[in-house]
This record gives sequence, structure tokens and C-alpha cells, in this order.
Amino acid sequence: MPMSTLAATLPRRLAPVLSLETLAAWLLAIVWIFPLLYAVWAAFHPPAFMVRFELFAPVTLENFKTAWAQAPFARYYLNTFLLVTGVVAAQFVVCTLAAFAFARFPVPGKNALFLLVLIQLFVFPEVLIVENYRIASGLGLIDTIAGMGLPYVASAFGIFLLRQTFKTIPRELEDAARIEGCGWLAVLWKVYVPLAKPTYLAYALVSISHHWNNFLWPLVVTNSVESRPLTVGLGVFSAPETGVNWATVSAATLLSIAPLLVAFLLFQRQFVQSFLRAGIR
Repeated sequence: MPMSTLAATLPRRLAPVLSLETLAAWLLAIVWIFPLLYAVWAAFHPPAFMVRFELFAPVTLENFKTAWAQAPFARYYLNTFLLVTGVVAAQFVVCTLAAFAFARFPVPGKNALFLLVLIQLFVFPEVLIVENYRIASGLGLIDTIAGMGLPYVASAFGIFLLRQTFKTIPRELEDAARIEGCGWLAVLWKVYVPLAKPTYLAYALVSISHHWNNFLWPLVVTNSVESRPLTVGLGVFSAPETGVNWATVSAATLLSIAPLLVAFLLFQRQFVQSFLRAGIR
């Protein structure tokens, strides 16, 4: 078959396959988003319409008022904000310094040490809960925001991501900064950090999303409202022994995830582009 004829018929042969892939993608998207759509429906309608999908069902905000009145969500928001910002800021400092050392300093055994750091990626955080709790208890950090965030400060993923980015930065820029009299910290701050901004943004998005939704470790280490984040507060709010009103629980769920949803809708283009620039495929 001539090449021109083959090139003309190939798109037609691939069309059914592409159509099936598109259909499968849409089905998966619908299955994935259905729980969120149901939560939105239940939150904005009276309890009587939770399982009655009537087009002209009355819309109400009473579920949100009830949820906000029954639980200290303002305190939960503050605790979660302090936890997320503290963890991300600490991760930026620790991961930046570690990644810079692994990328640029000729330390003996550097590759072996880096492999030890990467082993953390293969260890589930749940495996370390007992040991983390023992250390937090010894430091007097039980039922504190610092105790919730401390196990996540040294992130192997963040170190790996920044190290790979730093290794792509030309040495000529570093040499030029050294000639201008910059020390190592000045070189890091003025050369490496600005050129790695897309990577920092991508990692911040992943870290914020993870720690905003983290549940098990905060549940173990917190005992009071003063340190409880949104996820644990929502779990306590929807406990069966307190009496479950699923319309109110759905409203509380939307209150918990609303900041992440709004941030994603506003910055979805930057969200995707940051991952592409950072080399995450």
C-alpha cells in the first residue's frame, strides 16, 4: 500500500478507538464527580429531597447554617490554615537546602544518601504512626498543630523534585554569581530558587492538597477543638452517635472542601502549567 494511501486511511481506522477512549474518559469523569454532585444537591435542598431528584425542588441554605452552628468550623479553618501554611513553609526550607546539597555539593557517598532519602517514598505514613506518636509525646507536642505537621517537614518527594530541577540549572549562572561575590546561600537564593519557581508552585499545590485532606495522623494526635483540623472536625461532626442528618453533613463537607475547590477553579490553568513546567508527567 502506498504511503500516501496508508496515511489517509490511518485516521479513519483509529477513529473508533479514539471514540471509545473518549467515551471511557467521560464515564470515568462522571463516576468520579458523582459523589460531589450528590453532596451539592443534598447540601442545597431540604432533607426530604435528599433522594428525590426533582427539578424544581426548593433550594435552601439552612443546612449550611445548621452545620456552622453545630460545630466550630471557624476554629477548624484556622487550625487547618496554620497547619498547611506551617508545613509548606517548613518543607520549602528543608527540601530546598537538602536538594541543593544533593544537586551541587560533592559530598562523599552522596548518591547512597539520596537513595536512603528516596526510600521514604516507599514507606506508607500509616506504618510510622506509633513511632511518630511516641516521639511527639516525648517532645510534648500531642494535641498541638506543631505535632500534626512535624512528621511531614522532611519530604522525600519535595527533595527529589527540587534536586532534579536544580541539576538542570546551568553551572555558568552559579559561577557568575560566585564571581560577583555571592556565598552559597546567596547563590541558592538569587539563582536557584527564582529559576525553580514552577517546581515550587507544583509542589506547593500537591502539599497543600494533601495536608488539607489528611485525616488519620491528625485524628491520632489531636484531642481538642483548639488543635483539631477540618477533616477531623468533620469526622466528629458526622459521627453516628451524634445523630446523622446527611443534608447537614453534606453541607459541612462542602464547607470543608470549598477553599480547595475555589482555588482550583480560579487557578486551574496555572495548576496544569506548573506541573508541565516542573516535568511531572
